[in-house]
Amino acid sequence: MKETSARPALARTWGLGLGVLGFLPLVNWIGGGHSAEWYGVSLSEWVSGAAISLGVALVLFVVLRRFDRWPVGTWDTISRAAVNRPVVTGLGLGAAALSLYATIARSVLSSRPLLIDEIVQVMQARIFAEGRVARVASDLPEFFSALHVVDVNGSVFSQFPPGGPLMLVPGVLAGAAWLTGPFFGALAVFAFWHLVRSTERSAGTALGAALLLAASPFMAFMAGSHMNHVPTLAWLCIALWSLERVTRSARGRAIDAFVMGLSLGMMVSIRPVDGAAFAVPAGLWLLVRTVRRETSLATLLASGVGIALPVGAVLAYNSLTTGDATLFGYELLWGPSHGLGFHRAPWGVTHSPLRGIELVNLYFLRLQTYLFETPLPSLVPAMVALLLVPRLGAFDRYLLASSLLLVAGYFAYWHDGFFLGPRFFYLLLPALVLWTTRLPRILGERFPAPWGPGRFALLAYASSVVVALVVSVPVRARQYAGGLSSMRHDYMAPAANAGVRDAVILVRESWGAQVIARLWALGVSRSEAEAIYRSVDTCVLDGAVERVERSGIRGAAAMELLRPLTRDSARVMASDISPDKTERILPGLSYGEGCRRRVLEDRGGYTFLAPILARDPGTNVYARDLHGRDTVLLQRYPGRPVYVLRASSSDVGAPLVLEPLAADSARAEWRTQPGSPR
Repeated sequence: MKETSARPALARTWGLGLGVLGFLPLVNWIGGGHSAEWYGVSLSEWVSGAAISLGVALVLFVVLRRFDRWPVGTWDTISRAAVNRPVVTGLGLGAAALSLYATIARSVLSSRPLLIDEIVQVMQARIFAEGRVARVASDLPEFFSALHVVDVNGSVFSQFPPGGPLMLVPGVLAGAAWLTGPFFGALAVFAFWHLVRSTERSAGTALGAALLLAASPFMAFMAGSHMNHVPTLAWLCIALWSLERVTRSARGRAIDAFVMGLSLGMMVSIRPVDGAAFAVPAGLWLLVRTVRRETSLATLLASGVGIALPVGAVLAYNSLTTGDATLFGYELLWGPSHGLGFHRAPWGVTHSPLRGIELVNLYFLRLQTYLFETPLPSLVPAMVALLLVPRLGAFDRYLLASSLLLVAGYFAYWHDGFFLGPRFFYLLLPALVLWTTRLPRILGERFPAPWGPGRFALLAYASSVVVALVVSVPVRARQYAGGLSSMRHDYMAPAANAGVRDAVILVRESWGAQVIARLWALGVSRSEAEAIYRSVDTCVLDGAVERVERSGIRGAAAMELLRPLTRDSARVMASDISPDKTERILPGLSYGEGCRRRVLEDRGGYTFLAPILARDPGTNVYARDLHGRDTVLLQRYPGRPVYVLRASSSDVGAPLVLEPLAADSARAEWRTQPGSPR
């Protein structure tokens, strides 16, 4: 790889940034709205973990040096053989990664989409598999609507760009959508191996980097999920591999440039911010090389054609769904406040540069643990390597600059993206893995000695890995396996086990979820519904929504009728009488019979409608239970048996129960309840 003797200012910037943002709790000092209450505990663990890793390494170093025994001589032989057989090695690494990630998907994440983002993208993949871009919306959206699902203008589709759901389609068609993450995770490892084989001078560093990426807990746990970050990383690794091939040769090959552009375009189609962060610097680099005649014009044009194909498909998809090529589903659903920038966020809080710094600080603090799960803080090796490296190659500058743009993008984004780790920084994996793996070589070159700091660093790595494998990773796996238990149920099983077919199954969600869905049905925007729901006592809001429903007023006029309810927003607090802590209660307010009944139903057990969106309901109709308003729904399905699906209790992860509902007696009861049509 061609290197430059210029001072690596970009590397220094990254090294200092990792030191400041990865260690200092700015989020607790700024006071912009976020916090890291766990920082004190984490800092104690980092200090003790580093002491353990470095202490064990020091003992091993002294003993091995005294007897002049270095136990990794075989590693050099293995790595050279791997570099000489790149395809076989890549396939082997990919197969091992696929096996690991599939095991995690099954045993840790239950082979199910657990986060609402995953669920809704699987839903959209099912729509694609049906040969459509959207489904026809019901005129009773309160019974079927869900978070992150667009149901306006007569269509139902996911709010997310189409690339992520498209990656899930083969798995959906094969009945194994859960294998999508493991497959693309393995593909990322395969492509990354071919990249580092070309960029790294040391065969040992190249093989070590590929193994570290494959085995990184952050990489592995995410690759077991349905999250779209994993396909995005796979396309990134393919793009990096192709870009390295284009810039390595004197004129570059058009086919490599096309693959690079296509891969970057696929990234844009899945996660536009991530794709743009890596596509813009790549395009500028190729343009400069073309002007300097280091790259042919045909190569530059080939990259442009490659990126234009997926981006054009996204624009066409937007036109078919939102009616505007440049309008994404999430902007249609939440409004302009969903996008990047410093403004009022969809849920009411104003995103400012200070809050952006807090979020970036949170992400890097979390990476210290979640990246490698080692007792030695995960960012320390990369930080030291970046501060010590004497020079940077052109490809390193590109990767660091693009990674910096990624950080800048999420600095300007209001949402705290945390699931299986700081997921918005998932695409920093290639850069962080590379610099972590390079540290022993950089130390060896900076401080040359047979028994120098390079060998000491390798021993520190070894001791950290052992502790991670024995202690940290199993603990994290158990934590993930026990989380989101309510979303792991087989929601189709109760009906299937009871032989229920051609029925209406009313899914009993929490009282708060019912009220939000009714707000959506009134034409209140998602962002305004979230804001008012968080600011008003749930009983007060329920009654007001009922009055607006009876009036027939919809849209902005309905919101104007509801807005005065927020006058007590400073006094409301999270409910202490319902298991659903998102509900709000106004201290001192006395509830009537109807509201007391809703609270008792919450205590009796509720479940979620959203997971059903990712499944095939068969001949049954699943809809949200809205009590008195259910009469409107049942008129659409006369003669069908009616059941209620709910959790057996309010305990977390309580099993589901399916109970028959006598429609006639239920109608009589509903006529006496708030919310029933009269």
